[in-house]
Amino acid sequence: MKIAIVSGKDEGPTKLNAFDNALTDAGIGDVNLIRVSSMLAGNAEIVDLPTLKPGSMVNCVLSEITSDVPGEEITAVVALAIGEELGCVVETTGRNQKLEDLIDEAKLMVEYMMDVRGVEIKDLIVKPSTTTVKNIASVVASVVYVEE
Repeated sequence: MKIAIVSGKDEGPTKLNAFDNALTDAGIGDVNLIRVSSMLAGNAEIVDLPTLKPGSMVNCVLSEITSDVPGEEITAVVALAIGEELGCVVETTGRNQKLEDLIDEAKLMVEYMMDVRGVEIKDLIVKPSTTTVKNIASVVASVVYVEE
């Protein structure tokens, strides 16, 4: 299984436009995203996001948050743990929270998921995206399942 980890952030004239712009900034704005739960095949391989065919259906785990409160800091985080047998992905978001606290929360959740499954973590990766809202902003972080 191949996966890409991406993030993006942007502003827009509406919440929907800000979200769409953040997806585009992350490289996944021209496809149809299918949100899936948080499981990865064992020994998942992390690759750069390939060029995706516009309009294609793409599976992903997506963390996203949008705000229209000027001055608010918004953050989206994905964390993934990869083991030999399987891997897990978690997502979390925050408003005006310390980035380190959100990263710690994501790590705790994904480590717990692997622990209850009895799977040793070989690799743990955290990808945050954060911005301070000017007018209307959105941030996204995603694990994208890349077709082989």
